[in-house]
Amino acid sequence: MSLTPSKMIPLDTKAPDFNLPDAVTSNRYNLSELKGEKGTVIMFLSNHCPFVKHVNDEIVRVANDYRVTGFSFIAIMSNNVEAYPEDHPDLMLKAAIKYHYPFPYLYDHTQEVAKAYDAACTPDFYLFNSELKLIYRGQLDNSRPGNGIPANGRDLREALDAVLSNNQVPAPQKPSIGCNIKWKK
Repeated sequence: MSLTPSKMIPLDTKAPDFNLPDAVTSNRYNLSELKGEKGTVIMFLSNHCPFVKHVNDEIVRVANDYRVTGFSFIAIMSNNVEAYPEDHPDLMLKAAIKYHYPFPYLYDHTQEVAKAYDAACTPDFYLFNSELKLIYRGQLDNSRPGNGIPANGRDLREALDAVLSNNQVPAPQKPSIGCNIKWKK
């Protein structure tokens, strides 16, 4: 299991647009179609990563808790599926069904979206405000496979709550730790 941290791109970065297919519906979506009224959470996930598997249930709880408050959630899988076939879009569909993803699970075949976001690991979380400016990037919480800390989504929840209460997102923001993005050669 690799331990790759988020790159922690600068706050206020504008969310790069995309047009990607959803592994669940096969529909293509762009950012303007999926963005939330209050804000948008973009998550880089993968099917095989033990770090993602460890927090999948909590990701779903956070999304279900905050979607009703005006946030949208978007998952993107950017791994090289030729080298990591367990991340294939057919298996993305199975993962989305298994975990009851209440958000689109988009396939970044060219890896251009991951590069545009400077994504480094899975899971990697980005919260953009209603104007699609970055206000949080980093970890879901302090839980990691095997560290005995239960997943509770604390860091991301605090950022979402700050937006809802018109407050600054708390600092410091800690990088996520996970499996590195599996880049094509």
